[in-house]
Amino acid sequence: MKFHPAAIILAWCLLIALMQVLDSGAMLVMAGSVFLFAVIFSRHKFIQLVRRTRWIVLSLLLVFSYSTPGLPLFDSFGMFSPSYEGLEEGLLQLTRFLATLASLAMVLDRLHRQQLMAGLYTLLAPLLWLGLSRERLAVRLALTLHYAEVAMLRDTNIWQEDLRSLFDHQGGTDHRLQMELSLCRFTVRDALLLGSTLILLIVAIR
Repeated sequence: MKFHPAAIILAWCLLIALMQVLDSGAMLVMAGSVFLFAVIFSRHKFIQLVRRTRWIVLSLLLVFSYSTPGLPLFDSFGMFSPSYEGLEEGLLQLTRFLATLASLAMVLDRLHRQQLMAGLYTLLAPLLWLGLSRERLAVRLALTLHYAEVAMLRDTNIWQEDLRSLFDHQGGTDHRLQMELSLCRFTVRDALLLGSTLILLIVAIR
């Protein structure tokens, strides 16, 4: 079953917002479900994303463990010990972060660059009321996300060589990027996807 790219992107944003407002028990259940689907459908990309963000994961856990006041985890370390409360909060935030990566891996596996741009192009339609060009912004956002993903999934030396090649390019040549967007209409299943996600978010907030 295929969904509109804009519906997938918007549902993903609502999913991330939902995980921020759920209590710890419900969030863990939801995160576990997201992990399960990511392992089944997008395991390779999920592992790559986690591997490339491992230092962020470690930093996140350390920051919460040492900056949140509470009972020391190791009494013998005194003030240099992480706290129980900090470790608990750090693990919750770490779970949210990894669940976000897992859901992002599934989105990136389902949407190729042109589909991603088509979804962003659709979602940016309100910019027309402000007299702004949604075409330019959609292309810039899509390329930014694409090259950010490439930088995360590729070896560091490789993408650094790619950056150098940009400056080594011969001047005087006009290089233009041309892309075609395949736009499609929203269907009933797209409305059901967004409606169900939005209902879950509203119920969680209340």
